[in-house]
Amino acid sequence: MSKVQSFVVAIPARYAATRLPGKPLLSIAGEPMVLQVARRALAAGAEQVVVATDDERVAAALRGTAVRVVMTRADHASGSDRLAECAEQLGWPDDTIVVNLQGDEPLAPPSGIRAVAAALAEGDAPMATLATAITDPHELFNPNCVKVVADRNGCALYFSRAPLPWARDAFAGARDMLPSATPFLRHIGIYAYRAGFLRKFAALAPTPLERAEALEQLRALEHGYRIVVRLAPEPFPGGVDTVEDLERVRKLLGA
Repeated sequence: MSKVQSFVVAIPARYAATRLPGKPLLSIAGEPMVLQVARRALAAGAEQVVVATDDERVAAALRGTAVRVVMTRADHASGSDRLAECAEQLGWPDDTIVVNLQGDEPLAPPSGIRAVAAALAEGDAPMATLATAITDPHELFNPNCVKVVADRNGCALYFSRAPLPWARDAFAGARDMLPSATPFLRHIGIYAYRAGFLRKFAALAPTPLERAEALEQLRALEHGYRIVVRLAPEPFPGGVDTVEDLERVRKLLGA
């Protein structure tokens, strides 16, 4: 991979998460989860790491660290919408590469953060994201695991919580094994875009598929914008969506 040009990492952190209220401040290895995520971004070599939040409790937890906090409105529909306000407040130039790292990804490998920035910088699509192979059928059929299918040029065709693609003949018989010839990909919730497109994206009207799947990236596809998909350079463990996820991450990072 060629040398990555400079990039910033912005982490949207909403306190009132539906399934895990107060999620950004849940303790992992003695630190709030959002700080664990920010440390991954710093290790990736980001020029600046910013947490965009709507809650003073999140801001207070980050005081005294190398992470900048930007207070944003509480009514944003998605993380990208929140980061667009952040970009405005900080006055990022339109060509700034912004990596949107979800605030519930405390296991995000720095190499993956750099990879999504490089994918954007090296191509002409306005958005970039990552994926990794699915090998476990339970993961394929889990609606908390977002699937992506891409074209031959590596651009996303669709994202869904449903099993995609549907291996008709194989699944007609059994669904406890995945056919080896079918490319099943788990979408990793990390994005890169330039600040100018981030502002444009946030101004787009929400779309029916985005609402149905509760997946903000579908807004870009429905409005005709391409999203390049690259395989993560190393394993990219799943984020924290449930209590079970939280316990899994705590075990890996030492309680």
